[in-house]
Amino acid sequence: MRIPCSRLNRLTLIAFLAGAFAIPVLAQQAAPPPTEAKAAPVFENGEAQKVPAFSNREEWIRHDLFVETTFDSDGDGKPDRMHVDITRPLQTDTEGLKVPVVYETSPYFCGIAASDSYFWNPRQELGADPPVRPAAPSIEPVSLRPTMSDTEVGDWLPRGFAVVHSASPGTGLSQGCPTVGGDNESLAPKAVIDWLCGRAKGFTEAEGGDPVTATWCSGKVGMIGTSYNGTLPLAAATTGVEGLEAIIPVAPNTSYYHYYRSHGLIRHPGGYMGEDIDVLYDFINSGNLDRRPWCNGEIRDREMKEGQDRDTGDYNDFWAGRDYMNDIGPMKAATLMAHAFNDWNVMPEHSVRIALALKEKGVPVQMFFHQGGHGGDPPMKMKNRWFTRYLYGVENGVENDPRAFIVRETGRRTKPTEYADYPNPESQPVTLHLKAGGAAVGGLEAAESPAQGTESLVDDVDVPGAELAKAASSENRLLYASAPLKQDLHISGTPRLSIRLAADKPAVNLSVWLVALPWTDADKITDDVITRGWADPQNRHSLRESEPLVPGEFVELEFDLQPDDQVIPAGTQIGLMIFSSDRDFTLWPAAGTKLTVDLDGTRLFLPVVGGQTAWDNATSHVE
Repeated sequence: MRIPCSRLNRLTLIAFLAGAFAIPVLAQQAAPPPTEAKAAPVFENGEAQKVPAFSNREEWIRHDLFVETTFDSDGDGKPDRMHVDITRPLQTDTEGLKVPVVYETSPYFCGIAASDSYFWNPRQELGADPPVRPAAPSIEPVSLRPTMSDTEVGDWLPRGFAVVHSASPGTGLSQGCPTVGGDNESLAPKAVIDWLCGRAKGFTEAEGGDPVTATWCSGKVGMIGTSYNGTLPLAAATTGVEGLEAIIPVAPNTSYYHYYRSHGLIRHPGGYMGEDIDVLYDFINSGNLDRRPWCNGEIRDREMKEGQDRDTGDYNDFWAGRDYMNDIGPMKAATLMAHAFNDWNVMPEHSVRIALALKEKGVPVQMFFHQGGHGGDPPMKMKNRWFTRYLYGVENGVENDPRAFIVRETGRRTKPTEYADYPNPESQPVTLHLKAGGAAVGGLEAAESPAQGTESLVDDVDVPGAELAKAASSENRLLYASAPLKQDLHISGTPRLSIRLAADKPAVNLSVWLVALPWTDADKITDDVITRGWADPQNRHSLRESEPLVPGEFVELEFDLQPDDQVIPAGTQIGLMIFSSDRDFTLWPAAGTKLTVDLDGTRLFLPVVGGQTAWDNATSHVE
């Protein structure tokens, strides 16, 4: 309320006279009661603190709506609407408080397929037509209103944020088709962010309904999530949408080709043998029953069937359209990446490749890595500093923090070790050569020993990789190991293998494990497998085109193993195991293919902190 000038002048005069002449009547008047302060966020040490006024769950405002998008992915002639739920502090209604948003979107909130009976049968000859995949069970639609998820609210509401969830296209009450990496999965969260920032329309219902606006939103949005839910923040960020200031993707799938293929080889995610992109489509297809036949026909049975190529595993335009590396041009959201170096589901290359590319673009990037398996958020302190800086604008200096935080092998996830960057700036590739004897255990040495010749193995997918690694000898693998380490050796970065090989058939699986010996069968995930890699020798010149092998003719190829950062303890031998079909990851052809390796034409490039000097000090026989 404004005060009229004439009244203001009178009040000023009275105050002057009261001060000059100490008028008793005014001095004896009671002071007005203090106005109760409005609730506001509190920040200490650069972090948003829990505020009692925001912490009463019973007072939180919960409602849902449907945001209209710019696409029609289910072919009904109308823009698809996304189902969105909101949880926000009471004060956004009662006190006009405007708050930033922590936003998670997912295809999993509203139901998933209940079994794996519809996965592909991995028993398939390389290059042959795959066996017919069984039909998937139908997912019963679930209506979750007004709240489809309660994730993140306990962490962020008490700290003065609103939390928003949405169901991905073609899941739950969201309209459209699931596309598993298609453009609509990027544009759907963009539409929600546009609505939060006042640029898109929201309605109370999926059809018709009254308009809904987000007058309580400050216009600053951060996204977070794990696995598929971690992929979608990256997808939204690639649109360059205004208002998306920061993302925290945890174990995100940044390329569906890298998830289901490896250097031209058909390779399944760990723990999900027989899964492919059409299987994942069926796993999340929980949307409108009336539109499912159209979606199944257009997306799964046409686009995916034509594009996924379980015959050769080659890269193509279908896969390129589902690789977010190809879309990061507009991306500017500050990114805190999180991943595990022993995640054999969504492998660490997914986060590493994007983080390195964003670093080159000048986008603020921080990386959190741990030694466990799939998932695993950064500590709350890191997340809080990230969102406090970029959503509330508090100058906490997070952009000047070390770029990499890595949980060491015996460390706690809440106490990562800080490093200037990843890979470790002191890491240098060390070239290692093979020394004959791989049917038992040959050598893996920095010194080159000429004329080592060739050694062969026979493929048998029924022998698991762990059995091969701990066998004293085996005809089904070749194993080359360093001397026992005299001191700890820190590796940091992406190992690379250059190999010269021949096969007695036109196609062969190639699998490589870097292992710690002796194999212990320990429960600790870092004890035995250091890292892994897979490749198709038919794709030695191009991921887009297979070139069948000429039986007996040697070819050369180079490929990366999975990134790692691990301290290998003294007393351990580092072993390079070369074999063919990997029971846990590749197709399962009939046993018997012979694979021959030219030892003199094969080298491992191992990224070692301290480079050649550190390797020599750790492996030298000189006392």
